[in-house]
Amino acid sequence: MARHGELKIITGTANQKLAEGICDHLGTTLSPTMVSAFSDGEIRVEIGDNVRGDDVFVVQSTCAPVNHNLMELCLMLDALRRASVGRVTAVVPYYGYARQDRKVVPRVPISAKLVADFISTSGVDRVLTIDLHAGQIQGFFNIPVDNLFAAEVLVDYIRSFDEDLVVVSPDAGGTERARAYAKRLGAGLAIVDKRRDVPNKAEAMRLIGDVKGKIAIVLDDMVDTAGTIVAAAKVLSDNGAKQVVACATHPILSGPALSRLENSLFSEIIVTDTIPLTPEAKQSGRIQVISVASLLAKAIHNIHTESSVSVLFSR
Repeated sequence: MARHGELKIITGTANQKLAEGICDHLGTTLSPTMVSAFSDGEIRVEIGDNVRGDDVFVVQSTCAPVNHNLMELCLMLDALRRASVGRVTAVVPYYGYARQDRKVVPRVPISAKLVADFISTSGVDRVLTIDLHAGQIQGFFNIPVDNLFAAEVLVDYIRSFDEDLVVVSPDAGGTERARAYAKRLGAGLAIVDKRRDVPNKAEAMRLIGDVKGKIAIVLDDMVDTAGTIVAAAKVLSDNGAKQVVACATHPILSGPALSRLENSLFSEIIVTDTIPLTPEAKQSGRIQVISVASLLAKAIHNIHTESSVSVLFSR
């Protein structure tokens, strides 16, 4: 039984379509929210519904334009807190700045922690996200963080290939993720080992595992400029893979990503709608979008009704 008033969903400008999809699964409608800007670019937010005592979920990815969408999110959270909301959950399907989760060289910020502080200071009670780039980011918050896994919706689609599959990690860092998918699919596992043997020389890429005659699923949590996975696709093809498919949760697709993918050896690129595709990407015949709206809707329902969220996690 819910203890935090009426369930309401609001959204900023980053994930309007995804938020509508979540509402469809929950059998509700979006609460009105006005997001505009002054002539100098300063963001203005106004919540159109009475939210006093309600259980409100704010859907907003911090994708490009990253800083704008992050500020929108923080302003909406602050507006809700000042409107005496009962409880507010930030639904952040894609958590930006997640790659800056530690100091790798001197005199750099830990940006993922700073963003967590921004969101926390804005008055949020809980965060719901999907496939954090680094799981330890959950510890940057002093509030509950539910990190769902897109495998819940992606695995079913991958099974539709119904042939001999091998899941491939495009680098050593993604091995754990690839192993989890391979276990659920009953598939083999391979790793593309990338190393730079001589300074200022191109990286050598070696394949660990057998892909000959198989459908290779190159798995990553995000596709940004696509350089790594496109190079991995060539290695797999050179080693006899019958077909090479890319699969990633977050389609950042910045810079030369789209042109690289269009000219790559991938027969298909599977992504989710945690980040909306650009108009150019939507025109691509290779990109297949699988919605996470149902997964987020289930999590929102369980949080609202004080039910278990862990039942939605991949094993």
